[in-house]
Amino acid sequence: MKSKMPAKNMMLLLMTAFIWGTTFVMQRLGAEHVGAFTFNGARFAVGAAVLLPAAFFYENRIRKTDENPAAAERRRRVTLRAGLACGICMWAASGLQQMAIPLTEVGKAGFLTALYIVMVPVFHFFLFRTSNGRTWAGVALSLAGLYLLSMQEGLTLEKADILLLLCAMIFAIHILTVDRLGGEANGVGISCLQFAVAALLSFAVAFAFESPDTASIRTALVPIAYAGILSCGVAYTFQILGQKNADPAIASLILSLESVISAAGGFFVLGQSLSPREIAGCALMFLAVVIVQLPEKAEAGTLSCETGQET
Repeated sequence: MKSKMPAKNMMLLLMTAFIWGTTFVMQRLGAEHVGAFTFNGARFAVGAAVLLPAAFFYENRIRKTDENPAAAERRRRVTLRAGLACGICMWAASGLQQMAIPLTEVGKAGFLTALYIVMVPVFHFFLFRTSNGRTWAGVALSLAGLYLLSMQEGLTLEKADILLLLCAMIFAIHILTVDRLGGEANGVGISCLQFAVAALLSFAVAFAFESPDTASIRTALVPIAYAGILSCGVAYTFQILGQKNADPAIASLILSLESVISAAGGFFVLGQSLSPREIAGCALMFLAVVIVQLPEKAEAGTLSCETGQET
């Protein structure tokens, strides 16, 4: 297991975390002008368009070096299947997230979304019966943090908290889907296809329930462009480059800093703040993320949680 990450890789992953963390602020600003699925439809369409040339370039490069037609056909089928499955997950998770963001602080939204990093090894344990004590310690800490962050008087969760917990669960399923289906596939192709699928499904819901119009989309153009170009296109590319030849557990830990950046962005840009109780909850949840993602020596056969969420 690699213990040292090149500085270039670390910088790319830090920039990815920064973009994803600040995208929560843009999602909040966009929600002031357009509905949740209108915003997501537009941002994912932009993300798919940005990645389309890279997907074709990458596929052509693989095709030139692949002398086995059967392997090439299998890769295309796996890419299509993984892209469709991941696109459905991304549509559902991002839709829940975007509906929740106007109802809560962006910092709180970032930390609750980051619970997917804890949920992945838990889900993997129930599916494949592989886990370790560190995972369960992380689960315990995250539940304690969730209680402090989300539970109100009378032990009730707010609507936004429930939406974000469901969002985190689906993002965890998304990561496991990539882990199971993405090994032989064109990674950039999967990303481009999943954005296209998520855009189509989001627009379908938007036209059914939100009545989107070009005027409102124009008013939200800056947040849409930021979320589409930077979060979907640039940050995803940085993630791929940053994780190359790097320990995925350490990479995931760096990427999880998006939750801290989202809280900072909510404070400095939107003037939002968290109560001392909520800050303590965030601290416990972040500690859970750290514990789960730190690599263990002499550990084999367990899942390394590679994040593929983007906000």
